[in-house]
Amino acid sequence: MASSALLGETLAQVLIPVAAIIGIVFALLQWYLVSQVRVSPEHRSGANNGYDDRLIEDEEEGADSVGVITKCAEIQQAISEGATSFLYTEYKYLGIFMGAFAIIIFLFLGSVKGFSTQSEPCSYNKEKLCKPALANAVFTTVAFLLGAVTSVLSGFLGMKIATYANARTTLEARKGVGKAFITAFRSGAVMGFLLAANGLLVLYITINLFRLYYGDDWEGLYESITGYGLGGSSMALFGRVGGGIYTKAADVGADLVGKVERNIPEDDPRNPAVIADNVGDNVGDIAGMGSDLFGSYAEASCAALFVASISSFGINHDFSAMSYPLIISAMGIVVCLITTLFATDFFEIKSVAEIEPSLKRQLLISTILMTIGIAIVSFVSLPSEFTLFNFGTEKTVKNWHLFVCVAIGLWAGLVIGYTTEYYTSNAYSPVQDVADSCRTGAATNVIFGLALGYKSVIIPIFAIAVAIYVSFSLAAMYGIAVAALGMLSTIATGLAIDAYGPISDNAGGIAEMAGMSHKIRERTDALDAAGNTTAAIGKGFAIGSAALVSLALFGAFVSRAGIKVVDVLSPKVFIGLIVGAMLPYWFSAMTMKSVGSAALKMVEEVRRQFNTIPGLMEGHAKPDYATCVKISTDASLKEMIPPGALVMLTPLIAGTFFGVETLAGVLAGSLVSGVQVAISASNTGGAWDNAKKYIEAGVSQHAQSLGPKGSDPHKAAVIGDTIGDPLKDTSGPSLNILIKLMAVESLVFAPFFATHGGLLFKLL
Repeated sequence: MASSALLGETLAQVLIPVAAIIGIVFALLQWYLVSQVRVSPEHRSGANNGYDDRLIEDEEEGADSVGVITKCAEIQQAISEGATSFLYTEYKYLGIFMGAFAIIIFLFLGSVKGFSTQSEPCSYNKEKLCKPALANAVFTTVAFLLGAVTSVLSGFLGMKIATYANARTTLEARKGVGKAFITAFRSGAVMGFLLAANGLLVLYITINLFRLYYGDDWEGLYESITGYGLGGSSMALFGRVGGGIYTKAADVGADLVGKVERNIPEDDPRNPAVIADNVGDNVGDIAGMGSDLFGSYAEASCAALFVASISSFGINHDFSAMSYPLIISAMGIVVCLITTLFATDFFEIKSVAEIEPSLKRQLLISTILMTIGIAIVSFVSLPSEFTLFNFGTEKTVKNWHLFVCVAIGLWAGLVIGYTTEYYTSNAYSPVQDVADSCRTGAATNVIFGLALGYKSVIIPIFAIAVAIYVSFSLAAMYGIAVAALGMLSTIATGLAIDAYGPISDNAGGIAEMAGMSHKIRERTDALDAAGNTTAAIGKGFAIGSAALVSLALFGAFVSRAGIKVVDVLSPKVFIGLIVGAMLPYWFSAMTMKSVGSAALKMVEEVRRQFNTIPGLMEGHAKPDYATCVKISTDASLKEMIPPGALVMLTPLIAGTFFGVETLAGVLAGSLVSGVQVAISASNTGGAWDNAKKYIEAGVSQHAQSLGPKGSDPHKAAVIGDTIGDPLKDTSGPSLNILIKLMAVESLVFAPFFATHGGLLFKLL
């Protein structure tokens, strides 16, 4: 090793936690700013509480301001209670699962060497002695539990912030669209920064605590850290599926009876499913998304750290180079902090037309700044030349090679984000074509929407392919792992624009339920339509990064399991490949069916209430919201178990009975088919939703010719939107977790599969 890095170990040890703490402080500052909007009408003593009447635009002058605020506060309370009680129930189930799975990890990994406490030769460096297999079993289990708890916490905090901010956004909308935008965006930023900083901090502390035991055995240390990624993703799977089923059962039920049959507006307080629908936005889109992106982040870090630990970084115990993935994430927090200020402080939004460009600008600014950040990190924390493990051989790599790998991941993310936006935003022709097809009814709308989804896969796949080819050519498997980290390095900004969507959606719902004027509802609708597009961009990022992450984990698994080459022509591998490619379809079938059957119950309940509660349609009687919330809760908790079991058990069964080669085939197959299904499902659903919004908003001449609400084309658009709901919010986003989770689980259990796997083939 000719040269060492400029950044010493001590400095690396200081910089990582400092960046994480800066992130947490910034998040708390944003929270404080949001909390300055009051949601209680007491002590109206003039301008100091933010409700000086001169600030509020004319159309509210005559309205009963105090009554509106009280009503907003009540609705917010109901949504918050519904979301909290659902998550508590979900986490009770997940607690049992966590305990059971932790025991499985311990028993499987402990049994590799018969629970021996003897030190043994390292897997990759036979001359050295490493810690016993039993220690790996214990520490992997601890890392799994830590990852799971952090993941649950990420989701829960996100939900708390969103339910705190929704009514505040509604009230700010009375002062103009700019104020409402800033409130919603700041709340999203709280979630983004808390999640990025917590994920980094917990991982950093875990590594340092594990080092106290492992000492110089970095190979064992970073192998046990992979449990952190497994914990993060397994919680995300249940959060995403459970939350997705909850939100869409309510949404489909509310839309079909309310909008199509009864012809009442969306989020009308007479609709019994309306509270469940708004709760669903928080538990599915916010808590589920939070856990999901945290899982991606944890796994990308674990994959990179694991590959580095068996390369020259780990062998020479070069801590600052070893921590390269963590330093990138630390840099990401700082870059996103600067980026966020562009949206909230540097530029002010004055009109509706500026909302979407401002959110897109966030992506571009963070990507450009992060590219500079990556260059600095690469040249400071890495030696100028080093070797990386490449399936049994060593590959010589220069530090600028890694800069290219991370940067290409980052820019591929931007390409995927912008492509998704082009296919799902109603500002461009694809969605307008879908809206236009509603003229001839729902069938043509569905045909156009499906075609759009399939077509939207092309560019993202090429972007991922280029990123994979370049990063693998330059830096083998490690290159792919850091490319995934590059895509996720701006996670704080990505999550901020993503969480912004459901918060705006809720704000619109609250405005409608509190009976605010039409003008305010128009503003919240504009925020929400932009939010729909950003949510689709967020899903694009999650899927793209999942593809890179799982490929990196796949490489780590192949190395750890001791497979020399994965030969597609060998029957063992090929059967795995074809079964793996089928899994995303099986999984989607389960989640779609779950949404369908839960929505059926919801539709029946909403119809029953409209038919049996006298005076409900006239607005004299209150609907029974609680029953609808209960239907969604029960359905989602019951229905999240089979898809979850499918994903968690597949690697265990394939590895134990068919061996590591078949499992390698299963992983490759599910990765290749899952990415396509996920992108097309998310974009089809997003396009149908925005086609409906396009007709409702009636901004252009074309849109007016299709409207107004209640016209035949509008009804056709609502049907498309309803079909797209489970696609874009349940099946699509959960698939990226399926891809990653199977890969990280296989990596964690690789020592067991390599020793005891393939029982069936051994018997034959």
